[in-house]
Amino acid sequence: MSEVFNVYCDESCHLERDHQAVMALGAVWCPLDAVQEATGRLREIKVKHGLKTTEELKWTKVSPGNLQLYLDIVDYFFDNDRLSFRALIADKGNLRHAHFSQTHDDWYYKMYFDMLKVILQPEDKFHIYMDIKDTRGATKIRKGGAP
Repeated sequence: MSEVFNVYCDESCHLERDHQAVMALGAVWCPLDAVQEATGRLREIKVKHGLKTTEELKWTKVSPGNLQLYLDIVDYFFDNDRLSFRALIADKGNLRHAHFSQTHDDWYYKMYFDMLKVILQPEDKFHIYMDIKDTRGATKIRKGGAP
């Protein structure tokens, strides 16, 4: 039986010359019928900790003063069997784009494919939401190649 999933993706340290040794790509996904409950619960956690419901949660903002907020989110995630997570960590230290006739953007999207390919199942449907990487990313995704 076919199921529909929402997949929410984000990246960190993806720029070619950001002086970071690795890039991280992550995806959280759940069945479409679990999205409303999950987003509602995340809103409740934000309100409990005095945040606006529209405020983006960023791990770089974790501090002793708001540690409980992030612990509540992690606890919710691990207590919810309908939420899943996958990450890919890629070493940027020895990239040889010219050797593979690719740009850094090409490599970036190849890494995204590597992360997502094990999530995707032919019998199911997926709505994949990628974070906005740059001003050309949406065009490149729609075209399936360079803009």
